[in-house]
Amino acid sequence: MSSIETRTKGEVTIRDLTKSFKIDGETLTVLRKVSLDIRGGESLAIVGASGSGKTTLLRVLAGLEEPDGGDVLIDGAPVHGLGRERAVIFQEPRLLLWLRVLGNVAFGLEVQGVDRAEAEERARRYIRLVGLTEFETAWPRQLSGGMAQRVGIARALTVQPEILLLDEPLGALDAMTKMTMQEELTRIWDEEKVTMVLVTHDLEEAIYLADRVLVLPKEKGGSVRLLDIDLPRPRDRNGARFVTFRKQLMAEFGLH
Repeated sequence: MSSIETRTKGEVTIRDLTKSFKIDGETLTVLRKVSLDIRGGESLAIVGASGSGKTTLLRVLAGLEEPDGGDVLIDGAPVHGLGRERAVIFQEPRLLLWLRVLGNVAFGLEVQGVDRAEAEERARRYIRLVGLTEFETAWPRQLSGGMAQRVGIARALTVQPEILLLDEPLGALDAMTKMTMQEELTRIWDEEKVTMVLVTHDLEEAIYLADRVLVLPKEKGGSVRLLDIDLPRPRDRNGARFVTFRKQLMAEFGLH
């Protein structure tokens, strides 16, 4: 069997990635010569100060932005535009208000031309996975924030991506709901074996969810840093090593 056949799917390779924007006639470089390898099936969190390029990096991985220079490869193939091997979850679930939960989750499959009966059967599996079986006939307006985000996660997973890209998906939730959703994301990631790349401003969330944390530099031209979070799962937020990692990450941003 060849190495290509045995390679884990969902591997991401980033080489010398550069991205800038024009603002009032001035060029602002937000990513400069970023190189990174993301292992298939791993959970990577991206943190950084405001304006450090976290969301820009995620959008480049999603194919929503084209880089100015460098290469982005998924399973060895260059990324150009959107692809079925990737799914994106934003902070707001962006549910379709005229469709019930089942219709929202099945929508992506129907757009791809999957027969409605098959799409709904697959959608029910992921509705069950996120714990919303009793709500499959509910309208989006009847859901809490946490429930709506679960629907968004189910919709993304139903198309069976290799890579799940999350842009501060829990940022709008209250503290208790956020902690519950972090536990749910860990369970879903473990069950589905997808590569998960998460942008977050919550350092504790990064430590709880990630195998590694990518720290984008505060200063333009600075080096990115990678922190291995070698903690067993499920993770104890009050454990001594968890607290040590939290202090280490806070120090990266000059916090104490």
